[in-house]
Amino acid sequence: MGKKVKKEGESPPKDVLDPLLIESKTAATVVLMLSSPEEEVLAKACDSLYKFASKGDENKATLLGLGAVEQLYKLISHEDPTVRRNAIMVFGIMASNYDVKKLLRELDVTNSLISHLVPEEDVVIHEFATLCLAYMAVEYTTKVQIFEQGGLEPLIRLLGSPDPDVQKNSVECIYLLVQDFQSRAAVRELNIIPPLLELLKSEYPVIQLLALKTLEVISKDGETRIMLGENRGLDCLLTILETDEFSDLHVEALAVLGNCLEDVHTLQLIQQSGGLRKLLSFVGDSTIPDIQKNAAKAITKAAYDSENRNILNEEEVEKCLINLLETDNDGVKVAASQAISAMCANSASKRAFGLQGIPQLVQLLSSDNEEVKEAAVTVLVNLTAASPSNASAVAEAEGIEPLLNTLYAQRDGAIANAATVLTNLAMQEPLRVNIQSHGIMSVLAEPLRSTNNQVQSKAAFAVTVFGCDADARTELRKAGGLGPLVELLHSKNEEVRRNACWAVMICASDELTAVELCRLGALDILEEINLSISRKNNFSKAALEKLLDNNLSQKYSQMGYLSSNNIITDGFYDCGQIKRGMKFSSLEELSMQALTDRRAIIFINAKPQEEQASPPGEEKAHDSSHEQTILSPSISRKSSREKTRKGKGKKEEEKSKEVIQILSAVQDEINLQNTQWLPPPDLILLDYINDASKTILPLTTTREQVVALAQFVADKMGGPIERDKLNFSWELHISEIEFELKCNVVPIGKVKKGTFYHRALLFKAIADRIGIGCSLVRGKYNRAWNEVKLVDDSPQGITGLLLPPREYIVDLMFEPGRLIKEGSVEADQYKHI
Repeated sequence: MGKKVKKEGESPPKDVLDPLLIESKTAATVVLMLSSPEEEVLAKACDSLYKFASKGDENKATLLGLGAVEQLYKLISHEDPTVRRNAIMVFGIMASNYDVKKLLRELDVTNSLISHLVPEEDVVIHEFATLCLAYMAVEYTTKVQIFEQGGLEPLIRLLGSPDPDVQKNSVECIYLLVQDFQSRAAVRELNIIPPLLELLKSEYPVIQLLALKTLEVISKDGETRIMLGENRGLDCLLTILETDEFSDLHVEALAVLGNCLEDVHTLQLIQQSGGLRKLLSFVGDSTIPDIQKNAAKAITKAAYDSENRNILNEEEVEKCLINLLETDNDGVKVAASQAISAMCANSASKRAFGLQGIPQLVQLLSSDNEEVKEAAVTVLVNLTAASPSNASAVAEAEGIEPLLNTLYAQRDGAIANAATVLTNLAMQEPLRVNIQSHGIMSVLAEPLRSTNNQVQSKAAFAVTVFGCDADARTELRKAGGLGPLVELLHSKNEEVRRNACWAVMICASDELTAVELCRLGALDILEEINLSISRKNNFSKAALEKLLDNNLSQKYSQMGYLSSNNIITDGFYDCGQIKRGMKFSSLEELSMQALTDRRAIIFINAKPQEEQASPPGEEKAHDSSHEQTILSPSISRKSSREKTRKGKGKKEEEKSKEVIQILSAVQDEINLQNTQWLPPPDLILLDYINDASKTILPLTTTREQVVALAQFVADKMGGPIERDKLNFSWELHISEIEFELKCNVVPIGKVKKGTFYHRALLFKAIADRIGIGCSLVRGKYNRAWNEVKLVDDSPQGITGLLLPPREYIVDLMFEPGRLIKEGSVEADQYKHI
C-alpha cells in the first residue's frame, strides 16, 4: 500500500514530505493505518482489510482482536465516498463472524447502516450495508433495532434495485425481519407485495426462492393474502407450478398457496379460474415428497373452514388425498392423513373416504413408523364417529386386530385414538361381540396404567362400553385391570375421574367384580369423592351405589341399611358395623380366623349341597340332621375326602389297598390345588324357606303374609320376649354355637335364640326369597328392624279410594306380627328402648 503518486508538473509545498510508497504485509500495521488522516491511506487500508477478511473466519477474528471493528465504525460515515464505501465493504464481509456481530450490536451500527440505504449512495454501499444487516438480523434484538430505526422502508425500496446482490441481501434481511409479527404488519402497510412478485421474475433462483419464502411468512396474515390476490399473485404462483423449469421453487410456491387457500374468497377465485383443479392435478402427478407433503398441508389448512371443505369436495379432493396415502414416503402419509381428518367434517367427504380410503388407513396401522400409525388411527376416529357404515367398513377391512395392536403403540395419541375407534365400532352389537372375542379387556389393562390423561380417559371409557358384558368384566378382572382402574379414581383430571367412576359403575354390575373393586379400595375412594364438591360427578354417586348394591354384605356393614330392592342372596353375611377406613374382610377370611370373643358373623347360605361346586372326585353328601360345621378350607377338604372314601363302599374294598392309596394321594393333591372355598349350606334355613313358601305365600294379602312371616321368624328364634325381661341369654347361646363350630362364622339356621338383629336378618332373608318387599335397618345397641310398605284399607263408607302405601316397622320381638307405623312413638321405642 502507499500514497498516490504526485501528478507531473506539480510542486509540493515546502512543509510537506515527498510522496512515499508504504507497503505492509501485517494486518496490525494496516489496522494502525485506519487512524491516518490521509483519505487515500484510509481507502487503501480498508481495501486491504476487505481482501484479508474475505479469506476466512480466522482472519475476521484476527481483525476483531486488533480493534479493527471500532476503527472501521468511525469510517462508515466518513466524508469521502471511497473511504465510506470501502469501510462498509469490510463491515459487510466481517459481519458473518459471531463475535463481530456481537460487537456490532454493542456499537449500535444498524442506525448508521440504515442511513446509507438512501438512493444517493453508491450501489456498492447498498450491497454491503444490506449484507451486514442481513447477517445481523438473525438475532432477535437486532430485528427489533432495525424495525424501530425505520429500516423496513429503505429495504423494501431496494427490492427494486438494478443490482441483483442488493436485491438478494435486501429480501433476505426482510425475510428474517418478518419472522416477527410487528414487521409482518408493517411490510403490509408499506405495500411489499408488488416488489416481491416482481422478484419472482428474477433470473436468479436464490432471489426467487427468498421472495417466495418471504411471501410464505407474510401470507399467514389474512389482509396480506387479500393484497396478494388483488395483485394477481395467485396467477404468478400457479404459473411457477406449471413451469417445469421452476421445479426447484415448487415446494415454496405451494407453501404460499397453502396459506392462501385458508380464505374462502381466495379459494373461490382459484376455483373459478380453474387453478384449484390444476393444483390438485399437479399434486397428483408429482412424485416429489416435499411437494406432496406441502400440498396436503395446504388442504389441511383450507379444510378448517366449512365453506372451503365444500369447495374442495366439489373438486373431488378426496381422490387426491387417498392417492397420497399410497406413496412410499412416511411424511406424505402423515400429511395426507391429517388432511383427511380435517375433511371428515364434511359429510360428503366422510362418505367418500369411507368408501375408498378405509382399507389403506387400516393398512397404515401396521406401519413401523409410529407417527404414521397415530395419524392413521386419528383419521379412523373421525371416520367412524357417528357413522355405522364406516365402522362396519373398518371391520370388513379386518381392522379390529390392528386396532387392538395399536393399543400397545409407543405414542400416547395412537393408543387413545385406537381405544376411541374401538368404542365407536362397539356401538353396533355384532362388532362389539367381535371385538370382545379378540380379548379387548385384557389389552385395555395396560392403557389403564398409562400416565397420560388422554389415554387414561379413553381406556376407562372403553371399559364402560365393553364392560356391559359379564364375560368381559370377568376378563378384565382376571387380567388385573381393576387395580389400575381404581387408581384412576384418584386422578386430578376431571374427565379421567368421571370416566373411571363410570367404568367402576359398569364393572360393579356383578357380585364378584364388585367385591374385588371393594377389596381394592374403590368404595372408600368413591365415598371421599362424593364428599368433595369439586371432585364429585354424575357417576361417582351412581358408582358407589352400584358397588354396594352388588356387595350387600359390605353395604349393610358400612351403611347399615338394605332397601327392598337389595335382595339378600346366598353368601351374604352380617359382620356388624364397620368403622370408616377399616378393611372389610371376606367370609372366607373371617372363617379362617381364630375363635374370638367378638360378635359372631351371621351368614346366609340356603343353597342345597348338591348345587354347590364339589372338588373333582368328591361325592355329594347330605346331613339329614341339618348339622354342619364351618372349618378352615384345609379342614373342610380333609373332612370331604373322608366322606368320599366312606362313600365309595364295597367297590373300593375290591381294589387292592396299594392302588387305593395311590389314587387317594393323587386325588387329595388335586383337591388341595383346585378346590375353591365355599361356605357350607345352611339346610335349616333352606327348610325355613320351603316351609314359608308353603304356608305364607298362599295368604291373600301382603299384610297377612308380613304378619305370618313375623310370627314364623319369632317362633324359630325363641318366641316373643317380654319388654321388661330383655336379657343377654342369646349371647351365651351364640357363644356356644361358635365354640361348637370352632369358628366365629355362624349360619343363621343354627341360631335358636335370636335378638333384634338376628330376627330382622332372618325376616329379610326369607321375605326376599318368597317375594315380600322389605328393608333391613341397623340401629344401635344390637337393634335392627324391618320396614315394609303396605296400603291401608279405605275409610269406612268409601270404596274404590286408592291410598298411598305407608311404612310400618315389623315387630319381631315383643308382639310378633304387630305392625308399627313409622314415625310413631311406638316405632321410636322399638328402635331405641
